[in-house]
Amino acid sequence: MSETVENVRATAAAEALSEPLTIPVAAYLSEEYARAERDKLWRKVWQQVGRVEEIPAVGDFLTYEILDDSLLIVRTAPDRIRAYYNVCSHRGRRLVDTPSGARDARGRGRRFVCGFHGWQYDLEGHCTHVPERADWQGCLTDERTGLKQVQVDTWGGWIFINMDPECEPLRDYLEPAATLLAPFQLERFRYRWRRWLVFDCNWKVALEAFNETYHVPYTHPEFIPFGSFLGWSRVQGRHSNIGFEAPKGLEENQGKLRIGGGVDARVSTAEMQNFIWENANTNTTETLVEVANRLVTELPEGTPPDQVAKYWLETARREDAERGVIWPTVAPEAVAESGTAWQIFPNFQIGHGQNNMLCYSARPYGYDPDKCVFEVAVYQLYPPGEEPETEWVHTPQDDPDWRTVLPQDFSNMAAVQQGMKTRGFSGPKPNPYRERATVNLHHNLAKYMGTGEPRKLT
Repeated sequence: MSETVENVRATAAAEALSEPLTIPVAAYLSEEYARAERDKLWRKVWQQVGRVEEIPAVGDFLTYEILDDSLLIVRTAPDRIRAYYNVCSHRGRRLVDTPSGARDARGRGRRFVCGFHGWQYDLEGHCTHVPERADWQGCLTDERTGLKQVQVDTWGGWIFINMDPECEPLRDYLEPAATLLAPFQLERFRYRWRRWLVFDCNWKVALEAFNETYHVPYTHPEFIPFGSFLGWSRVQGRHSNIGFEAPKGLEENQGKLRIGGGVDARVSTAEMQNFIWENANTNTTETLVEVANRLVTELPEGTPPDQVAKYWLETARREDAERGVIWPTVAPEAVAESGTAWQIFPNFQIGHGQNNMLCYSARPYGYDPDKCVFEVAVYQLYPPGEEPETEWVHTPQDDPDWRTVLPQDFSNMAAVQQGMKTRGFSGPKPNPYRERATVNLHHNLAKYMGTGEPRKLT
C-alpha cells in the first residue's frame, strides 16, 4: 500500500471520528468487564514492560505482572532477550517473588530455583534439575518441564511482551507510530526519574487524563500566561497522537519544546521553562532552562517569536553537544506531524521530544475497576556513561516529590472515577476534535472486548 493511500485512509478515519459520540461507562466501572479484559485484551496485545538498558548483562532479569499473569524477562545472550511465564512447572509456584512494596523484581543470575521444592531452570528456560527425578519414571519430558515462552521484542529502547503466540510482529503492531517517531531516536534516551503508585481510578481514566490538551487551560491555569495550549488529536489506526496548534512559521512549536507566548517571547519562554522545571520537572532540561534564562540578555528587545525559538533551540543544542549530548536532527515538518505525544494502544503514552520524554502507563490493579497501577517516567539524553542511576520509586499521591502540576491531574482522575458512578451521569462525551484519542481508545477496545463501542450522541 502506498504512503499516499495510507495517509488518505488515516485522514478519513480521523474525520469519521469527528462526529459527537458518547462512551458506555461499563468499560470504566464494571467488574465483569475488568475480568473479561484478562483474556480478551491483556493476553492479546503488546505491552511495554521495561527498557533494554535495565537488563544490560547476560543473566539480568526483571518481572512484569498483569492481573493473574507474571512474566520473567531475561537477557539470555548479549543480543537476545527472552520472556517466560514466571511459574515453576512442578506445582505452579512463582519462581521470582516481587518484594513487598516494590513495582517488580530484578536481579542477575545463571539459573532460577523454585523456593518450594528446588526445581531449577537455566536462562534458556530448560529445567536442569528435579530432585528425585527418577520417581516420575521418565514422564518429565523437556516439553512438560521447561518454562513456557512469551513473545518478546524491542523497539525504541523499550521491551515489549505479548502472550498471544499468534500475534503480529511488534513493528507492524506499532505502525504508524514506529515510523513517525523514528527520527527522534528514542532508544538513546535514559531515565531521569520514574515513579509509580496504586491509584483510585480505572486504568483508562488514568490514561485519558493525559491523552488530550483540552484540559490544559482549566486544570493547569498557571500555563495561560505562557500562551495557548489547545491542540489537535489524530487517529492513527489502533494508536493516536496529539499535538499543539501553532501559528504559521512556528511549526516546530507544535512539538514539546515550545516557546512562551505573550508580548515578549524572550521573557515568557524563560518564565515558562522555570515554571515547568520547578513545578513539574518534566518537559524540559537544565540546558533548556539555562539558555532560556539568558534570552533577554542575548537577544534584542522586539526579536520575533520565530527567531527567539530558533536561537533558543539552536543554542541549547550546541551547548549540549559541547558536553557530549547530541540531539537527533528532526525536520520541522516531522516535529509537526509527530506532535507531542503518542498513545500506544492499549496503555502506554510516549511524550517524545528532541532531548527529553515524558511517558505514562497504566494497568489494572487486580480486578477492582476502581484501581490501577499508574506510572510516570521522565527521560532525557545524557553524555555516554553519565546517566543517573534510577529505580522505580513508589510515590503516594500526596507526596511532595510529584511537585504541583501532576497533582492537578491526579485530582481529576479519582474525581472522574467517582463521578461516573452518579446516577445522573449518562456517559463521557469527548470533544470531537480535541479528544479523538479518547474515543479511538474505546473504538479499539471494543474490537477486542466485543462490547463498549462508542455511540452517536443524538
